[in-house]
Amino acid sequence: MDETQTITALAALAQSTRLQTFRLLVESEPDGIAAGELARRLDVPQNTMSAHLSTLTRAGIVVGERQGRSIIYRAELERFRAVVLYLLRDCCGGNPDLCAPLIEGLAPCCTNAGHAHEDNRNDRPNL
Repeated sequence: MDETQTITALAALAQSTRLQTFRLLVESEPDGIAAGELARRLDVPQNTMSAHLSTLTRAGIVVGERQGRSIIYRAELERFRAVVLYLLRDCCGGNPDLCAPLIEGLAPCCTNAGHAHEDNRNDRPNL
């Protein structure tokens, strides 16, 4: 991951509908969601959702796979992981005392073998 790729991914997420879309896709892992269902859930016209999905796909943080007549979209979690790691590289100048609270703050979203409880969604950090 380099600076340009990171900027592209962050720019793709820097819009409300695209950020909401990405969050829905993360929540739906590993199954993914059809483009039409994403549009319905976010109350966005299908052609607008298509444009947003294209932006996220070009940024490499979403991938679409044709299944019959639908395209199922999934979050590209390895790419997103690379973005986060790029941002955290040399975290706090390598000072573990400064970096530890940041890393600990990421842990609540990854408890219970990676499965968040529906009841605790408000406790999770926002993506």
